[in-house]
Amino acid sequence: MMSRLALTVFVFVLIANSANADVVERVVATVNNEAIFLSDLRKRAVPFLPQVAEASTETERMARLKELYEELLTFLVDEQLIRQLASSGGIRVTDADVDNAIENLRLQNNMTEEEFKEALESQGLSQGQYRQDLKRQLIRLKVMNERVRSRVNVTEEQVRSRYEQRARAEGSELRFQVSHVVVPVAEGASAIQVAAKRQEAETLRASLTPENFNARAPQLGGGDLGWLTQGDLPEELERALLPLNAGEISNPVRGSSGFHIFFLQDRQVGAGFPSYDEMKQELYREMLDAAMTRQEKIFLDEMRRKAVINRML
Repeated sequence: MMSRLALTVFVFVLIANSANADVVERVVATVNNEAIFLSDLRKRAVPFLPQVAEASTETERMARLKELYEELLTFLVDEQLIRQLASSGGIRVTDADVDNAIENLRLQNNMTEEEFKEALESQGLSQGQYRQDLKRQLIRLKVMNERVRSRVNVTEEQVRSRYEQRARAEGSELRFQVSHVVVPVAEGASAIQVAAKRQEAETLRASLTPENFNARAPQLGGGDLGWLTQGDLPEELERALLPLNAGEISNPVRGSSGFHIFFLQDRQVGAGFPSYDEMKQELYREMLDAAMTRQEKIFLDEMRRKAVINRML
């Protein structure tokens, strides 16, 4: 195993060799005519060089270094695009913003100022470097919140669906207490007749409320279905139940015998699984983060296509 001293020496050699000894500085990319320099790339690579040094052969180390530089250059290009967009859009991060972010991080980690400083130093970061990195992160966050957040919409229905997926994965059974009414459609009905029945069902739906549903259901060819579990109804009818909260009425949905309208009186998952209210905020944040990540990638792809980017690594 490579000793700490040998590893340190090898990392130093990697830094020196990767720049080409006879070149003090050079441009490795331009983004809309703004340069990214080799020194920028090398500086960002430093924290990752020990991983490169762990490779068993010189050939593998050089391959790892090349891959690292390619990935970091893509990151720096994106960072430059975001900085340019922030500048043109008047998006600013002040020293006070950075101070507040550092203070929040320190308090979240229950650290004193001295402990926070020591933690940075243990990672080879000066306070100046950390502030600079944090400022870049805050600029990115502000740009994404302004330009990407509006593209993301996580609905209550989606959160409910994710909750029930989790419940099923844990072996908890979903149960629905349901009433329904039916507007029958004769077998072999023409398209015109089916459309007329659909309109009749929609008119009926408009007159139904949670307060009058159960009283009217028997008069309208329906009634109480009791407690159902997933699979008790045909799939096309069950899909109408899944997005409903307790106390809601579905839109008309076509089944084999006609148009059904469901009133979901209650819904449950098996015992031992947290309630929807207990998990809702956690699931919402998880889904929001995933959706933001997807939209950020799309947004960056769009920015790259519009920009003039030359890579010269």
